Amino acid sequence: MIEERKAKTYNGYWSILVLFALSLMLLAGVVILPAALKLVAILSGIVVVICWFGFFMVAPNQGRVLQLFGQYVGSERMEGLRWANPLYMKAKVSLRVRNFESGTLKVNDSSGNPIDIAAVVVWKVVDTAEALFEVDDYENYVQIQSEAALRNLATTHPYDSYDDDGADFCLRSNPEEVAELLKKEVQNRLSKAGVEVIEARLSHLAYSPEIASAMLQRQQASAIVAARKKIVEGAVGMVDLALAALSEKQVVILDEERKAAMVSNLLVVLCGESSATPVVNAGSLYT
Repeated sequence: MIEERKAKTYNGYWSILVLFALSLMLLAGVVILPAALKLVAILSGIVVVICWFGFFMVAPNQGRVLQLFGQYVGSERMEGLRWANPLYMKAKVSLRVRNFESGTLKVNDSSGNPIDIAAVVVWKVVDTAEALFEVDDYENYVQIQSEAALRNLATTHPYDSYDDDGADFCLRSNPEEVAELLKKEVQNRLSKAGVEVIEARLSHLAYSPEIASAMLQRQQASAIVAARKKIVEGAVGMVDLALAALSEKQVVILDEERKAAMVSNLLVVLCGESSATPVVNAGSLYT
């Protein structure tokens, strides 16, 4: 594996002064030196001219990867004007933070339900040598591997929890945990390309259109059942408090049959969807 290392480069401004001084000296030598030495001065001048092509700029949050005849020499991250061997090839690599938003993917979750899912991955290059030499095209590699990680995450977890209390892990109810799992999955795939994943989150999550209506009905039914459960629990508690208060204050003494009738009436009133209609009973419970 090729890892990034510091390239040997020089300050560009000092290099300009040095080359300018050498150019003047050689130009003067061509004029004043004897004919035997003029050829040496001319050849040296050609070398100095070639050296003028060794300047390059490094922008903020940018790296330059230097190669000599296909061999990796090093990388330069110091911004500003730099000078290096003019025979070096100098490839630019951006170190800025970048976003990648996947397209909407249609996959089956762990329960076999088709879902539409998409994600946003925030990443940056941290090793310029690995980014250029370990993979063919690191930007395309990021896209493909991010979508592959997203597919794997979707197929190994359910879209929704089927537990009544929602304790099961699922994509819809655990966004923070899902984001952490996705980030870890993407990072494991991109580490060999010299890329660091800063953040990865789902940007879209829904049932596919062909089952969305049926799943909506299921969610509505689950919500109704959960609401009814809460209503019944509250009603039972209120009935218990009412019977305890009547017995404690001795407002009325009820036998088991009258208690059963009272509990039935209270539960109907408290759990009914419509308002109760009072009925006046002129007789006795036993007549």
